[in-house]
Amino acid sequence: MANVNIKRVKSSDIELKDKLVSIQRVTKVTKGGRAFTFSAIVVVGNEKGVVGYGLGKAKEVSDAIAKAIDDAKKNLLKVSVVKGTVPHDQYGKFGGSLVLLKPAAHGTGVIAGGAMRAVLESVGITDVLAKSKGSSNPHNVVKATFDALTKMRDASTIAQQRGITMEKVFNG
Repeated sequence: MANVNIKRVKSSDIELKDKLVSIQRVTKVTKGGRAFTFSAIVVVGNEKGVVGYGLGKAKEVSDAIAKAIDDAKKNLLKVSVVKGTVPHDQYGKFGGSLVLLKPAAHGTGVIAGGAMRAVLESVGITDVLAKSKGSSNPHNVVKATFDALTKMRDASTIAQQRGITMEKVFNG
């Protein structure tokens, strides 16, 4: 099943917080010598289920970060968060990165590293067990985490898609 429940959100309606995931110095060797630029990946979110990521490239670090934030605000998604955790186990994959997200009991905290932690905290998830497998490239880990989050469905979404009541979802 393709990502049926992806909901795009407009950034003008909400207040977003940004987190810098990674900044890289990129070198291009030309006839005239080396040309240095910077590449930044940023995650923005309102910590209430809306999140987006963006990539920015520029000759200055601050310009790259600003471009990344603008790009992230153009790619916002609504993610289902149930009682501060994810609704169910879910794998996400992008490139060589594979991530696993598992619901956790209240008080567990965000058990995730690096790029995944930034995404999960920006969404507003407070308790989750996460594992990153394969490539640790921050760009691919962020995209794999987004893949897992967009595949998440809560009970009300499932009931709506099937055209049945919430009670029938749980009782069969």
